[in-house]
This record gives sequence, C-alpha cells and structure tokens, in this order.
Amino acid sequence: MEVGQMQRRLLEYTKSLFMEGVLDNQFLQLQQLQDESNPDFVAEVVSLFFADSERLLNDLTRAIDQPTIDFKMVDSHVHQLKGSSSSIGAERIKNACVAFRNFCEEQNIEGCMSCLQQVKQEYCLVKNKLETLFRMEQQIVAAGGSIPMMELSF
Repeated sequence: MEVGQMQRRLLEYTKSLFMEGVLDNQFLQLQQLQDESNPDFVAEVVSLFFADSERLLNDLTRAIDQPTIDFKMVDSHVHQLKGSSSSIGAERIKNACVAFRNFCEEQNIEGCMSCLQQVKQEYCLVKNKLETLFRMEQQIVAAGGSIPMMELSF
C-alpha cells in the first residue's frame, strides 16, 4: 500500500475514534505536543496511562471484592483513573468514571460492580483502538511517510 493511502486510512481511523466518542479534543492537544525532538511523545504518555490504568483497575477489583468496601478508597482510585483518562482524551473511560463516582458516593455496591465492568470494557476498547492507531503510524513512518495531523473539521 502506498504512503498516501496509508495516511488517508490513518486520518479516517482517527476521525472514527472521535465520532465514536472514544477520544476527545484532549488527545489532539496531546498530539500537538509531539515534534521531531520527541517523536514518540504521545505513545509514551499513552503507555504510561495503560500501565497506571491497569494498576488502578486491579486495585479497584480488589477493593470491591472485600467483604466491607471502603467507598472512599474506591472513589479515590476512580478519581485517579478519571483524571488520567481525561488527560489523554479517553472520553468514554472518563464518562464511565463519572457514573462510577456517583455510585461510590451513594455507597451502591451493585452500581459500583457494574461500573467497574463498564470501565474495564471501555479501557480494553481504548487500549485496542490506540494500539491500532500507533501501529498504523509506525507503518507510515516505516514506509518513509510522515504522520498527518488530524484537524477538527468534522
């Protein structure tokens, strides 16, 4: 496949992530911080997000599995996950965390358990989609092309 075609596919794929609500404008702002001096900036930030999120999801799972749930601790973990997902533009994770925090405030065990599953699903979706995005970018660079910048014109 020629570079121009790969670049168009990447832009269409990226646009679909915004249209589906997977990502928001914060991700574009993150991309704008990337330049020639730090070409892997976004991938590195997202990789740190993945590692931190997996730790938080494991902590949340353990906390909710306790006989007596410490809702303040659960809320603290959800708050951290909401903040980090917001900082990379992972809109659907952030939105799921908002609902999760409401259930923590109500001390609603069933609601928390349901939200934990939703947050895990949204996390897996975002991780798979972003890994695909980064693979597409790597293929373009390997073929000698440059990564086209996404513009919010849709």
